[in-house]
Amino acid sequence: MALKSEKSHKLYYSIKEVAQMMNVSESLLRYWETEFPHLRPKTTGNKVRQYTEKNIEQIRVIYNLVKVRGFKIANARKIINENRQGADKTAEVMNTLTSVRDQLKELKLQLDGMV
Repeated sequence: MALKSEKSHKLYYSIKEVAQMMNVSESLLRYWETEFPHLRPKTTGNKVRQYTEKNIEQIRVIYNLVKVRGFKIANARKIINENRQGADKTAEVMNTLTSVRDQLKELKLQLDGMV
């Protein structure tokens, strides 16, 4: 499953925007906040979550471990705590590979249209 990666210059994203980017539910993001102590978006006085780019990168790492690679929450938390840089790098590589795959599929469709 490809992650939606739209680059924007916003400082903060709502939970709804992040859920749409990651193609997950808002309740799953709230659940991950309880399970992963390092994932703490800023909250306003009205308890509205405001996610930064750093928070979104953390969510991508969690998504990669839990949804793509199939780790249980406890194991994903352990991997992140023990090898944060390795988990980050793996998520970055997966995002790059997904992007390349999508570009290749698009190119194939264009080439098929030329025949």
